[in-house]
Amino acid sequence: MAQRRRVGAYGLLTEADGRVLLARGSALADFPGVWQLPGGGLEHAEHPAVAVVREFAEETGLVVETAGLAAVVADVIRLPDLGVALHTDRIIYHVTGVSGTLRHEADGTTDLVAWIAPAEAAGLPLMPFTADLLGLPVTPLPEDVPPAVPRVPYDPPSPDRRQRFGAYGLVTDPEERVLLTQIADGYPGAGRWHLPGGGTDHGEQPVTALLREIVEESGQLGRVTALLDASSLHNPAALGPEGRPLDWHGVRVVYRVVVEAPTVPEVTELAGGSTARAAWFDRRAAVDLPLTDIAARALRLIQQPIARRAGIDPLR
Repeated sequence: MAQRRRVGAYGLLTEADGRVLLARGSALADFPGVWQLPGGGLEHAEHPAVAVVREFAEETGLVVETAGLAAVVADVIRLPDLGVALHTDRIIYHVTGVSGTLRHEADGTTDLVAWIAPAEAAGLPLMPFTADLLGLPVTPLPEDVPPAVPRVPYDPPSPDRRQRFGAYGLVTDPEERVLLTQIADGYPGAGRWHLPGGGTDHGEQPVTALLREIVEESGQLGRVTALLDASSLHNPAALGPEGRPLDWHGVRVVYRVVVEAPTVPEVTELAGGSTARAAWFDRRAAVDLPLTDIAARALRLIQQPIARRAGIDPLR
């Protein structure tokens, strides 16, 4: 079964009485009749915060704005009729309504939107990520039920256009030193100091991927304490080890990570050659290093009072 990936952005819009806005899959959806949070796949080069606003307007008629991250999760859904195992990285935002009138989507992948109380949602067929976010039992989706309308095949990734989902960490130790990794020669940003982390594997949760990457790149055992932000990086002519330009779109999530028992960082062979070395730095001195954009923003964030590190300030 072929492995395919996509990144989606979704919005959690809640009324004062606790009702949540949900959208039902239409005959064009992978799972008709199944409810989920409004949202959908990112377009190439699109920031997830932009995508959720666009998707909300398309599916509900409402104009919303993001108000912090709610969760980032991944799941794999098997689509036997296409011979595809589809991995979706789902970035879920809290959103607030700004304007617009609630309406149903015409000729799209949803056909009904409604305000639904949690008790009522418990009796509906829900996408697993939506059920989990609402604190409801997760029921696996049926894999042997053909869709009402034949699905459009998921094309294989283009060799000249890539979208990559990665998880990165703002990693500190009890002395408030920050852990950084240096990008190896031959990779974009070579010589610059970067946040530990990297791309997630098919079927891998972002937190699991991040802790694995921290071990591979530095030998440190970390503990994730908070979700900080999601960002997007588009380089239409990125040069990698292949030696040819790629239209590159990176979607990155950043977590706060604590290493309780730091050791001397050591890069392992599992890091894949993209990391030259890793080191602990005094967080005040680290800002003077040649940094990647995401590392520079993360270090600016860590200088702020601890009360503001909860994750609502975007690293954009």
